[in-house]
Amino acid sequence: MNYRREIDGLRALAVIPVILFHTGFKAFSGGFIGVDVFFVISGYLITSIILHDQQRDKFSVLRFYERRARRILPALFLVMAATCIFAYAWMLPDELKNFGQSILATTLFSNNILLAITTNYWSLSGEFKPLLHTWSLGVEEQYYVLFPLLMILGWKFFRKHMAVVLGVAAFLSFAAANWGLFKKPEFDFYLLPTRAWEILVGAIAAFYLIGKKSTNNKYFWSELLGGIGFCLIVASVFINGRGHTLHGILYLTAPTLGAVLIILFSTENSVVGRILGWGPMVGVGLISYSSYLWHQPLFSMARIYSKEPPGMAIYSVLSVVTFFLAYITWRFIETPCRNREMVSRTAIFSFALVLSVVFASLGFYLNRNYGIVSRIYDTSKVTAADLDKRIYNERVFQKKRDSFPSDDKLKLMVIGNSFGRDFVNMTTETFDVENVDIVYRDDLSECIAPFENKTAEKLYEAADVIVFASDNATHSCLADNVMFARERNKDLFYIGTKNFGYNENWIMRLQPKDRPNQWNQVPGGIIEQDVKESQIVPRDNYISMMKPTVRDGYIPITDADGRLLSTDRAHITKYGAIFFGQKVLLGSRYGEILKQRGGALPIQSPPESHKG
Repeated sequence: MNYRREIDGLRALAVIPVILFHTGFKAFSGGFIGVDVFFVISGYLITSIILHDQQRDKFSVLRFYERRARRILPALFLVMAATCIFAYAWMLPDELKNFGQSILATTLFSNNILLAITTNYWSLSGEFKPLLHTWSLGVEEQYYVLFPLLMILGWKFFRKHMAVVLGVAAFLSFAAANWGLFKKPEFDFYLLPTRAWEILVGAIAAFYLIGKKSTNNKYFWSELLGGIGFCLIVASVFINGRGHTLHGILYLTAPTLGAVLIILFSTENSVVGRILGWGPMVGVGLISYSSYLWHQPLFSMARIYSKEPPGMAIYSVLSVVTFFLAYITWRFIETPCRNREMVSRTAIFSFALVLSVVFASLGFYLNRNYGIVSRIYDTSKVTAADLDKRIYNERVFQKKRDSFPSDDKLKLMVIGNSFGRDFVNMTTETFDVENVDIVYRDDLSECIAPFENKTAEKLYEAADVIVFASDNATHSCLADNVMFARERNKDLFYIGTKNFGYNENWIMRLQPKDRPNQWNQVPGGIIEQDVKESQIVPRDNYISMMKPTVRDGYIPITDADGRLLSTDRAHITKYGAIFFGQKVLLGSRYGEILKQRGGALPIQSPPESHKG
């Protein structure tokens, strides 16, 4: 194959916006489209290589995967190894557990699948996932498993119609992407079937060009169409993400089409070809893979290290570091490993197998052992089950009943999502509720009337105390709910929001003696939400989580024994339930009702806490 400098320049045009997008530079709000440009380039180059070998009757699946292993694995494993060291030292157990899942999935080239099935209510914020970006490698490697087989069959049975077959496949993938965007957007974003059309478009371009003796085009078309392609990519970088994106998946067609036009029509003599073939652009393009690998771990670890969001100065420095590390990796890892005379086929496959087993085992261990709680706590006193937001929070589902078990006890009904389950845990960790029947529901409307079904009617009519806790107390039916409770002599409460700041991982770096009574700054929007809700909901019906605990804009994140009150900055651990139950519920009107009408005596007195 003839080397095309402009293709390396196109790689640079793809990777630079991605990096600037992840730094948070608002001007590059659409920088994420760089990944889509990479997909097109990969489809074009891989198909060109296979076709070139097939035309000479020299295509080998083994050699194809050897090339992929040499290209992908050495740099990837280096970045993963470096990231593991800092993750072990800086990440709290919950996030290290999540990181372990990412290690395992990345090793198996399935991080895109993991992200698709775990992107939900509980998912860790992407900015704290060092290997988040490897989802695109998963998409490409899954494609590489299937595509060579298709090419072998196509070359044998329908050689003249292969481009048409790929075109039909691209159309079906594009249609699936448009459908999936509205049905299951996280699957749509991460999975191969709805991303394949971008790679296939590049493959079709390879079929078009393989029959031409050169990529030279007529001057007019080369300049016009190549220029349009360049403008489409650049415009997408600055326009997408600002509320100006087109309907459905069409916002990705512009950069995809732009990349194809550059591949098809730009030459080394065209204006766009000269821009992309400029030395610095080619240089960045050559190290683009390593740059892509390094940038997310560097940015993510900076966030994990910081108490507050890193500023643009930090991101600017890390961007420079990204390209420095990328050059070192390209020069001393990528280039030697791609040289068959320096690294044999046996060596590269052995290396891949051994390190894959090591990383997969490590990932499995971190996930299975909840991020190694013993790194921060004495596990005879603090257990993973009491820290894990899913295990501890979801125990409350045991109280999801269709009726109250007894008529002789105070009947407490809690409606809400995981915040509602947090509230149930606060209640049971604070009071002896032997004489209180608790029913929790996450599937009932927060508008009492009209009753949505017989179960709702039975529960609402029977309850003595009704609590709504779903991180939003400003429902349109608020007044009607309050009136319903007053007319029937029921007590009704709305629970305010809670938030434990930007990041808690910095606790890992403290000595055990310094971990008790630590605080984080509360995001301004959370305090404003609490104030707004307290003004809308009648005073007797509102329980603020912020007012009794926040001091000068700061909220506690560990108790007097240094135990985490929250592991994800939104939901509470067992120790958070104890702490906030005592601070918020014990002296509240709600607490008085439980004590007077339900005989629910406090379990223990509140610990001392101070702002450190």
